Amino acid sequence: MKNIFCVAILALALCACKKIDRSAPVTQEEMQSVYEQVKTPVKHGVVIHPDNPDYLTDSPGVFRHNGKWYMMYIAFDGKGYETYLAESDDLLNWTNKGKILSYRDGAYDACQRAGYPALQDMEWGGSYELEKVDGKYWMTYIAGNSEGYEAGLLSIGMAGTEHPEQAVEWESMDTPVLNPADENRQWFESAKQYKSHIIHDSEKITGHKYVMYYNAAGVNPENGFYAERIGMAFSDDLKTWTRYADNPVLAHEVDHTITGDPQIQKIGDLYVMFHFRAFEPSKPYQAYNTFACSRDLIHWYAWEGEDLIYPTEEYDNLYAHKSWVVQWKGVTYHFYCACDTQGHRGIAVATSK
Repeated sequence: MKNIFCVAILALALCACKKIDRSAPVTQEEMQSVYEQVKTPVKHGVVIHPDNPDYLTDSPGVFRHNGKWYMMYIAFDGKGYETYLAESDDLLNWTNKGKILSYRDGAYDACQRAGYPALQDMEWGGSYELEKVDGKYWMTYIAGNSEGYEAGLLSIGMAGTEHPEQAVEWESMDTPVLNPADENRQWFESAKQYKSHIIHDSEKITGHKYVMYYNAAGVNPENGFYAERIGMAFSDDLKTWTRYADNPVLAHEVDHTITGDPQIQKIGDLYVMFHFRAFEPSKPYQAYNTFACSRDLIHWYAWEGEDLIYPTEEYDNLYAHKSWVVQWKGVTYHFYCACDTQGHRGIAVATSK
């Protein structure tokens, strides 16, 4: 019995000492295993419709709080973006609760306030709750003061609240945390900044406490292509951010294409970035969802297999894009923006079974 006990202790010690080679590329074989866990072939249709048929409802961000599910989503009403909150008990049936980021006059974000949850538990099949920092829960958002669809200068703002489950206005910071007009801006973000997603790097793999992934638009000086690409920035206090020197971290260099809207999950030892691509000449459809994987949160390797979500139904026959994925009680839920050729846009969901 003593020998068995010693062997067991030794095995545990060896496991504890196991090192992850974070510099190793992620192979397609490894990503095939990820694909089998995240694929969602069963489409359920649109679960959140715009209150007004002329509005464009977009960009789901799903989290859990006090035993219920909540979804931040945005709507364009002709003037700009505002952010709404919906509630659910089962991830399939949703009730709109109201606005949480409304237009405000005279500010840098007067007409564009499109929000996304920050600091979510990113463990696959985990709690999906938001982390509280400095007494508040946080979101990042697209911020701008020009009227129109994603018009004018678009920067990244942050807002906080003590009650993410309530349809109350979140309190915004006085200035953006990242801005394409910053002196230290990079070429890939020189035109606009779009969706952002902040995670807590608890192991400080990147050397910092917080990491923000965001897609932005700019012209590549090497080939002259104007496109959207995903970059990253670091912070230790959520207020001051330093851009990664070798941005962008994920891009597909075709002129006027989009690689955007990142969401990070951790599956085993791999980090998975769900995102969408659009307007690739090689694809039979215009926009779709896929993923990339990383070991170190910096070097990302694109999945080359079957796309996760793409147009197949009447309600998503133009665009099926902008992921938010959760795995709950053995079922994977993939929320996405569904757009049809008639101009309707809502939030749809697909599941693994």
